[in-house]
Amino acid sequence: MTGIGGLLRFMLRRERFALPWWLLGATLLVLVQSTQSQGLYGSPEDLANLRRTIGSNTAVVAMSGPIRLLENIGGEVVFEILGFVSIVVALMNMFLIGRHTRADEESGRAELVRSARVGRHATLAAALALAGLANAAVAVLVFAVASVTGLPVAGSVLFGVATAAVGMTFAALAAVAVQVFENARAAYGAVALSLGAAYVLRAAGDVGNGTLAWFSPIGWAQRTFPYVDNRWWPLLFPVVAIGLLVAGAMALLERRDFAAGLVRPRLGRATASAALGSSLGLAWRLQRGALTGWAVGLLLLGAAYGSIGDTIEQFVVDNPAVADYLPGGAADIVNSYLAFTALTLALIASAYGVVTALRARGEETSGRAEPLLATATSRAGWLGSHLVVAAAGTALVLVAAGFGEGLAYGLATSDGGQVPRMVAVTLGYLPAVWLVTGVAVLGIGWLPRAAAAVAWVVVGYCAMVALFAESFGLPRWLRRGSPFDHTPEVPLEAWAAAPLLVLGALALAFAAGGYAGLRRRDLGY
Repeated sequence: MTGIGGLLRFMLRRERFALPWWLLGATLLVLVQSTQSQGLYGSPEDLANLRRTIGSNTAVVAMSGPIRLLENIGGEVVFEILGFVSIVVALMNMFLIGRHTRADEESGRAELVRSARVGRHATLAAALALAGLANAAVAVLVFAVASVTGLPVAGSVLFGVATAAVGMTFAALAAVAVQVFENARAAYGAVALSLGAAYVLRAAGDVGNGTLAWFSPIGWAQRTFPYVDNRWWPLLFPVVAIGLLVAGAMALLERRDFAAGLVRPRLGRATASAALGSSLGLAWRLQRGALTGWAVGLLLLGAAYGSIGDTIEQFVVDNPAVADYLPGGAADIVNSYLAFTALTLALIASAYGVVTALRARGEETSGRAEPLLATATSRAGWLGSHLVVAAAGTALVLVAAGFGEGLAYGLATSDGGQVPRMVAVTLGYLPAVWLVTGVAVLGIGWLPRAAAAVAWVVVGYCAMVALFAESFGLPRWLRRGSPFDHTPEVPLEAWAAAPLLVLGALALAFAAGGYAGLRRRDLGY
């Protein structure tokens, strides 16, 4: 463990810009949910109506949590938001561990660190200590926000600790994954798959007899029932799991070579297929796995939204204040709901577009783009191949999202026409999604080192404007900066070609500007 203190300070310095954004995101989710829930369901009658409406809706229970949490307003807040905050915190921990361990070994930074007086286990221990500090901050912030917004202190303490326990569990799981796999992407994929399984197990347990939820870290947190029962003993499960996983990670670290994983990557074919004979084929090969994951995820989320579309009218009758948070109010509640959910799906698709565009930057900084560009492949062809995958991929994930929502809503209403209708609705956001993706490309060309930060700030800004503009009372001029604010809210509004054409033209201009910047700078800068 020699050198752990210096390594921890070094990691904290590297995270001084990124980590606060993760903490801010988790805090805002709790803040918005707490204030909105107390405004919507402040009286016992409102909560009783909510229990009656939601308790019989399997899809809502699967998305949120056990209905026992709906006994009081604090439990309702936990019911609505703990699952989603847990996902954010789990992803934060996954990236913290992966970035400071496996990714550093891939880049060669870890080798430089190990050449100094640093113990074999110091890096992993420092990364886990960093995750511990981040989760402690999550616990304090969740407690502070919940209690300041008027929820009971005792339940708020448990709410914060339970959220941090989920995060630390996935930090320990990531510590094991980075020992098993030789590259960071494979480790991230394994942890993300585990996170998805944890959510599915929790959902299956909540709609069933509850047994399966006890196999999920998210289920452990929810079964503390903050504000309702304030049970602390379920947190013994994550404590034991964290201890076993950390011990396992340290043991596995002893049994692998530096920069290698326990699972060796499979060797490729001696000769490449014809599909890899172009830069487009290579870009598709690199990104097809991520595209499949995002498409399946948005398909399932769209199906979850669509499955409760037929009950939204009764839900608003029981809880009329909910209509204030939908774009069209109560006048056309079903189409308001469908427009709002389509917007949410499009925001997630824009995040996929940014991830896909930034893959080109990742290939550049890792040094893999340079030998490719030393051949007859031009910079335009190389960047264009990644942009083609990004453009087609964002269209595909929007189609998947619309198909899932249309299919589920069509099955609930016995109307097969909802499938093409909702696919058309989600595709209406494609120009806005391309424009956000274009910002990432423009950054790669002119501000390569800041491209990722700029692109993610734009995604966060668009999400804040789209989802929280009314809650925060944002001025109209600030909302107009988001491309999603210029997209017609179909099916609540009629189609309008002009704004979509303008957004598409701007996206094309941003992509062209990014290429112009790439031509004028050194590669790898």
